Formats: sequence, structure tokens, C-alpha cells
Amino acid sequence: VQLQASGGGLVQAGGSLRLSCAASGRTFSNHIMGWFRQAPGKEREFVASISWTGSLTTYADSVKGRFTISRDNAKNTVYLQMNSLKPEDTAEYYCAARDSPNRSVVVGEYNYWGQGTLVTVSS
Repeated sequence: VQLQASGGGLVQAGGSLRLSCAASGRTFSNHIMGWFRQAPGKEREFVASISWTGSLTTYADSVKGRFTISRDNAKNTVYLQMNSLKPEDTAEYYCAARDSPNRSVVVGEYNYWGQGTLVTVSS
């Protein structure tokens, strides 16, 4: 699976952005999809994951209620809608795919990674 993330940019605190991740290669709908982020000097951390059908989602506590993950299997795309952004959300955001029917919050349990897209939130 090849993954291409896009949609990052500069936004003021309280604003919104929608990230997209387009997948190609192996059957997209057979993969758990996740979003992770990595701020400068910090380890990569889990943000959100979504099941094959999109019916089940998991969020990090830090983004719960503000971010929404979704997927469109017909378009081979997963999205991350980010609302009420805070300066601490500033990071490189990565999408990832997992060869498993089970969602995971662990970086090492994802098999495929896209390049990052930078999100900068100004105060």
C-alpha cells in the first residue's frame, strides 16, 4: 500500500483543517487506517484510527471531541477533520495502514506509512 497525505498548512488557533490520505496498491478496504503525529523533538504519537468499514473509531484523549477520522473506500481515501485546533496540535501528521482487522494505537503495529504533512497552529 502506498499512502500520500495532504492538506496540512498554517492555521490560527481555533481554526480547522482537513487532512487527506490517498492510498494505492493493495486493497484499501482491507486495512485499518490510522493517523499519527510527531512534533519537533518528540516521539511519534497516535491520533486516531478507523476500522475497515469505518464504523469503529479510536481517538487519543488529546484530540477527542475535536478531531474526526473517516474513510471513503470507494475513493481509497482516509480523512482527518481537525477542528478547534490548538498550538499544541502543531506537528507533522502521518497516515498509516495496518494489515489486520484490529485497530491499534501502537506505531510499530502499522505496516505502511505515508510521508508527513505539516500542520502549524499559531496562537
